[in-house]
This record gives sequence, C-alpha cells and structure tokens, in this order.
Amino acid sequence: PPRGPQAASASAVPAAAPRLDRAATAIDTPALPRAGERHTDWHFGSLPEILELEQRIDGRRQTLIGYPALIDRTDAVELAVFDDADEAAREHRRGLVRLFRIALREPLRFFERNINDFQRMSLQFASFGSADELKSDLVSALLVRACLSEPPPTDEPAFRARIESARPRLSLIGQELARVAAEVLTEHAALSRKLGQARAWPAAADDLQTQLAALLPKRFLVLTLWEQLRHLPRYLRAIGLRIDKLREDSARDAKLMAELAPLVVNFRRALAQRKGAIDPRLEEFRWMLEELRVSLFAQSLRTPMPVSIKRLQKAWDAIRDQ
Repeated sequence: PPRGPQAASASAVPAAAPRLDRAATAIDTPALPRAGERHTDWHFGSLPEILELEQRIDGRRQTLIGYPALIDRTDAVELAVFDDADEAAREHRRGLVRLFRIALREPLRFFERNINDFQRMSLQFASFGSADELKSDLVSALLVRACLSEPPPTDEPAFRARIESARPRLSLIGQELARVAAEVLTEHAALSRKLGQARAWPAAADDLQTQLAALLPKRFLVLTLWEQLRHLPRYLRAIGLRIDKLREDSARDAKLMAELAPLVVNFRRALAQRKGAIDPRLEEFRWMLEELRVSLFAQSLRTPMPVSIKRLQKAWDAIRDQ
C-alpha cells in the first residue's frame, strides 16, 4: 500500500488527480491512525474528507486521491482509504456505529435486556435471521438514529458530544424503535399468510413479491432510515388490502399496474445504472412510488402527501432532466 499520504481538504485536491487503483488501502500518516492499528475509542486526529496520497508508479511519483473511512472490525475499527466516495461513506457509517456501540455499551446492554415482548419478535423475525441478529440490528438502528445525524462527527470533540447527547435519549428512542419493529414484523407475519392467495394472478403476484423484497431485505432495520421505517407497517397493510381487492376485481388491478409500470421500470433502470452509488433524488422517488402504490391499491390507508401518476411522472421528468 502507498505510504506517507498527506491529508488535504477537498478544495486542495487537483481536479485531474487520478484515483486509487484499488478498492481500499491501509494508510499511514502522522495525523491519522497507523495502518493496521485497531481502535476502540476516538484517540486519533480529525478525519479529512479527502486525502492526497503519493505513490511511485513506474518510477514516477504520482499524487492519488482517496476517501478515508473507519472500518468495522467487530470489536474495534481500523482506518482505510477508498477510491470511491460512496463506498467510503457506507463503510465509514458502519465504523462509526461500531465506535458508538463500544462507547455506549452499558446503556445499550440495558436496552437489549428490556426489549418488550422480544421472544415473540424473534419468532416473527426468523425468516430474516436469528434472535441475536435481531438484537444486533435493533442496536445498530438505535445508534444510527441517536448518534448519526448529518454531518457525521469528524473529530474527537464532535464524537464525544454525540455520545453525551445520545446517552439520556437511548432508552426512549430504543423503545419507540422496538415498537415500530414489532409492528412491522406483525404485519409481515400476517401478510405472509395471505400472499399465496395472489398466485392465481402471476403478474400481480410477481409485482407484490418484488415490492416486498425491496421493502424488507434481510437487514431492513439497519438499511431503512427511521423516516421510512415508521411507514413500513402501512405499506405492508396496503399490500394485504391489494390482495383482497385483487380477488374481487383483478381487471382493475391489472389496469393500475399497467399505469404504474413505466415509472417502476424507469426507477429500477436508473438504480441499476448507478451500481450502488447514492442518489438522494432516486431515494426520494422510491418512497414516492410506495405512497403511489398505497393511493392506487389501498386508498383507505391514505398518504401523507398528494400522489398520482401525473405527479410522479412530473417528478421523474425533473430527475431525468437534471
């Protein structure tokens, strides 16, 4: 790995500087943790947004740019630098959660021991993972909500301030999170018993399964931000109501699905083209699509904002034209 990189601000990095030629590289600089060092607390310097790294390639010295991130090592963190800003941000978020988890271990243990009706939740979570995984995901989601508001901390004083701010709120936030998680799992259990009724209409059944898989991936508690997590029970109820109406009027369901399809196809195509890169506009559009599904297939549940095919097409045109 390259040695002796110098920290730099974003504005100091030349626009033409090449990126790193590998996904992640250990870094070693006096201002930052040494390569390979494991840390259980923030006793190192500030983390710059961008680093300049000097490396000899074919006998010539080149300046490369990279993005530093804390890497979760389960019981500690290490520092590495990535050539992709989005990948660095994802890894850094996990690393920060690990550091907060270590710093707040005592109140987190209290939370884990006092999750209401945890045995029932763990049984309903079985299709996603074990009881230990459920507990771990709840803790991670709790820390994201309590400690990781934007912008994330970049130095030790900011890290300490987040800890002190979060400590008295952990129990209350954790109880609210566990309540919503229990509601999601209860709705998912009820929906699982009903999904088989849609098999007589393969196109609708495939659409429902694809929607459900996107709403509830294996680690949905960690991957779904709180702003959307609290809406998941309503989205799941909407799927159940759609199945009820599908049996009554499958032609209507097919018509609505045909109207929705172009928006869904455009969204999925754009998402695939970004190959995991974060795009806030697409994230917002994704949840607008979920609200549109509620409006089309389960109107009685209502939506927090007006949505329609026309409104979403206009929103998509704005995204496409930018």
